[in-house]
Amino acid sequence: MNAVRENARRLAARIDTATPAHRDRAVDGLRALALLAVPLGHWMLGGFRLDADGLHNASPLAAFGAIAPASWVLQMLGIFFLVGGYASVLSYRRRASTTAAWLGGRLARLGRPVLGVSAVWAVLLAALSALGVPGDTLRTGATLVIQPLWFVGVYTVVTALTPVCVASARGLGGWAALPLTAFVAAVDFLRYGPYAEAMPSWLGVLNVLPGWLFAYQLGVSWGEGRIGRRGARLLLTGGAVLFAVLLLVFHYPASMVGVPGEARTNSHPPSLLVVALAAAQSGAAILLRDRLGRLLRRPLLWAPVVVINLSAMTILCWHQSAMLAAAVPASLAGAGGTAVAGLTTAPDTVGWILARTAWLPVFTGLLVLIARYARRFEAPWESGTRAANTRRALAGVLAAGFAVFALGLA
Repeated sequence: MNAVRENARRLAARIDTATPAHRDRAVDGLRALALLAVPLGHWMLGGFRLDADGLHNASPLAAFGAIAPASWVLQMLGIFFLVGGYASVLSYRRRASTTAAWLGGRLARLGRPVLGVSAVWAVLLAALSALGVPGDTLRTGATLVIQPLWFVGVYTVVTALTPVCVASARGLGGWAALPLTAFVAAVDFLRYGPYAEAMPSWLGVLNVLPGWLFAYQLGVSWGEGRIGRRGARLLLTGGAVLFAVLLLVFHYPASMVGVPGEARTNSHPPSLLVVALAAAQSGAAILLRDRLGRLLRRPLLWAPVVVINLSAMTILCWHQSAMLAAAVPASLAGAGGTAVAGLTTAPDTVGWILARTAWLPVFTGLLVLIARYARRFEAPWESGTRAANTRRALAGVLAAGFAVFALGLA
């Protein structure tokens, strides 16, 4: 045991020594925290129901509305977009060539892992179907895998808008995000207010871009030095007050994630409650930056932050696969009627919550194992050879097929 600890200290010390002095450890720490919240949220707030037709999605929030506040902590996409905007503006400022080349490089880094997980799952779906896995289980799995990928699509669009966000930050400072808040509020009024019945069902889609661009714009303004501690306190206080008013006065759903059977959802598409939470989280993050930076000067704390950040897209793209790697075999073994507690049992008891907590180390271990091989999708592709172009084209075709199936188009 002592030898393991000593090796860990030596590895952490090497990582600490290799970190450039200009690296903003606090921002990396915030990104790592937001990244870890994604799998933890999906693993704890999402479950399965097993019947004769296979696995179906279920949520403990449907039975335990009182645990909805847990989603306020686990929904940290506001922080992710905040630090994404901050990091993008610093990278944009250091770009060595044209804006188009800078954007191309960043978008390629987002696209490669998505193409990889989609292509692999296209092959897995065919193989699992041939092995007799029920169609409902396959559709449930495909839905879970594609679920986090919407985020990558939105993040791609907001990244492409970085030059516009920089111009807005330089012109309006920290207030550059305010028009986005007003837009989301106007759409929410139309779809939830007195004229809701006359509004088209697709109206909420208009909030997808401004709802998530809000925190990204805050991050760009922060990176431009236009949001200080005073602005951060205003974000924290204003966001918290707006959040409370929306919950208590306007009766927004308490959960920050979708709950099966509920008519309204806060996240898909984002509502004004998401913007309020992102504002409060962003203000708190900016205020805690210096303290977090000092804390991460400790090598043993800094090393895992580096590892998580290096595997960011792998974690986002493959964490649902880790849960499915345990749940699908368990569902087949339980086809005769025996379900596995916390895995294929319905998430409607306190016992399920305790059992699911016990499964978290298993999911984590499976994700680490998957990441060992899946991280290759984050590396730059070969180019210029016929074999490389053929592999890329094949991956594109497989990914398109998976998307068609996962989205219910076939």
